Amino acid sequence: MNANNFSGEEINPLQSIEDWEDDVVLRYPEADQPAKSKEEYRNYDSPVRDTVREFYRLNHKYQTYDFVQEKKKDFLQFSRKEMPVWKAMEFLNTLVDDSDPDIELDQLQHLLQTAEAIRADGHPDWFVLTGFLHDMGKVLCLFGEPQWAVVGDTFPVGCRFSDKIVYPEYFADNPDSTDERYNTKYGVYEPNCGLNNVDLSWGHDEYLYQIMKDYLPEPALYMIRYHSFYAQHREHSYEHLMNDHDREMFEWVKKFNPYDLYSKSPKPPVISELKPYYEALIAKYLPETIRL
Repeated sequence: MNANNFSGEEINPLQSIEDWEDDVVLRYPEADQPAKSKEEYRNYDSPVRDTVREFYRLNHKYQTYDFVQEKKKDFLQFSRKEMPVWKAMEFLNTLVDDSDPDIELDQLQHLLQTAEAIRADGHPDWFVLTGFLHDMGKVLCLFGEPQWAVVGDTFPVGCRFSDKIVYPEYFADNPDSTDERYNTKYGVYEPNCGLNNVDLSWGHDEYLYQIMKDYLPEPALYMIRYHSFYAQHREHSYEHLMNDHDREMFEWVKKFNPYDLYSKSPKPPVISELKPYYEALIAKYLPETIRL
């Protein structure tokens, strides 16, 4: 399904792709902290349309098992660009977010904040690098992909949609909900088959995982691949598909999650001071260029 098949509002229902993460923070406030009211974040509801609800309506309607297979076949050829990782991060930085009244930081600064928070807590350098890279898959937006096929809570396709996924009522418009191949508890999968054998909804998590899978330690790869899988690491809705190794690795996903959601600060990192450290870290783990 090509982005050309969608209207402008269907491609970009959110005013900013960061609206989704702000909504996640409202749903899952930081542990031991009072939940922030919606008014404390950007006002992302237009007078006519709640953009976050519309985002999920489209996401839940179009993220089918077949859609995910099409996207994997297309994007996992990595035929669009080849460049050094730092250049890829600068490319990501062209995702300008002029609509955010809360914080005037670009994508690169957001990622450096996340990575620096991890570094300050004394975690291994591969963990720091994961924090720096984890949203790089959002370059999908720069290739014309709809927002709902780039960001959003991820969930398994090919089996029954859990009612613990945000706005589950919108799955009524997903054709897989009435397809007997896909609408049972296990669908196309086997009990406790392991998440490596399960297709999740398409987006920046899976895309970046596939780019990085040969280079980073396994805990880092779990963080990248499943950091948006809130239906499991927050709601525990897919235990029946996980194996013991998944459960062990999800402890790392849980360690990463607070840095992903709660490290935003209006104080900008000084990129020129941090660049040498991160370029050396990139060189330690990754090849000179990556294909997007």
